[in-house]
Amino acid sequence: MAHDLALGAAFAGTVPGTIGLEEELLLVDRRSWLPTAAADMLDDIGDPRIKQELPACQVEIATSVYKDPSVAVEELRRCRTRLSKACGPGQAVIAAPVHPLVDGPVELSATARAGGLGGRYREIIRRQLVSSLQVHLAFGDADCTLAVYHALRDLLPELAALAGTAPFAAGRDTGLCSVRPVIAGQLPRQGVPPIISSWEQFAEDLEWAVRGGAVTDPSEWWWELRPHVRFGTLELRVLDVPATTERAGAIVRFVYALAVRLTDLHHLGELPAPASSWRIAENRWAALRDGVHGELLDLRTGAARSTRRCLHHLVDAAELYAPGGLDDVRALVDNPPVDHLRALGPHRVLPWLADVFGG
Repeated sequence: MAHDLALGAAFAGTVPGTIGLEEELLLVDRRSWLPTAAADMLDDIGDPRIKQELPACQVEIATSVYKDPSVAVEELRRCRTRLSKACGPGQAVIAAPVHPLVDGPVELSATARAGGLGGRYREIIRRQLVSSLQVHLAFGDADCTLAVYHALRDLLPELAALAGTAPFAAGRDTGLCSVRPVIAGQLPRQGVPPIISSWEQFAEDLEWAVRGGAVTDPSEWWWELRPHVRFGTLELRVLDVPATTERAGAIVRFVYALAVRLTDLHHLGELPAPASSWRIAENRWAALRDGVHGELLDLRTGAARSTRRCLHHLVDAAELYAPGGLDDVRALVDNPPVDHLRALGPHRVLPWLADVFGG
């Protein structure tokens, strides 16, 4: 019960309506376009918002917490600019959910965390060169947080289809809209998260795995949506990292508006009961395969619907909560960026990603 109360307090103690962002990026060599270690560059930058991630070539930007999602995106933009300026003449930073040319394990960073994960997950952890845009949402209310968790869980396939931009791996086109979740899925506790019946049940599940030594702490719950017990937020992890901050801004504003709408529906008592995990996972597979070009099944009736139509319906419903509108999101639905990447191919896409990184 004490753990249940502590968890509830963590999620009740946040400022409602606030948002924070994390973005994973790759440092590459401009000659080979292959990954290169980022530690020296990060030492030169010396910015606590820009830090080393698990792979040696991967860096993460973590913004402050804001009431306005556009301000959080502007901080991302400024941090991207700092990274670009810190690159040497033969280096570039790119936003790529999966490196288009890499095949096999990569070097890990020289951190205690990397060493511990390497011991438990062996070579599989060194294959996790995957990058996402992570959105932290705070609600200031434990019951509301859990209700919106289940509502967003239903919508993971739609959000994944909107953001899916990783068709390449190992120098070839996989035929998927995003191969990132396939790579990530080699680890446990990935993909569609479970139903959480109560904070007490969640606390017991966390304690069970830590007590038995399966994990060291709750950060190893790598689901595509999770209650973040340290920050007291919902952390949305389903989004492929966008190539530009302009695209990131469109997606972040949409996610924020959607969360505000779901909050209102919770207070009105109009959110549906959680859908079963396997039904969401079935739609999630369709989303990673086909993106907006595919179909999703209604989670209750099983009726097939165009993914593009599903997204337009969500955008229309969320627009009331988005100052300035969501036309930029509609543009991503109607002209998905993955189509442009696929036209470039796995080799030409790398210099393009470097060129647009600051955009």
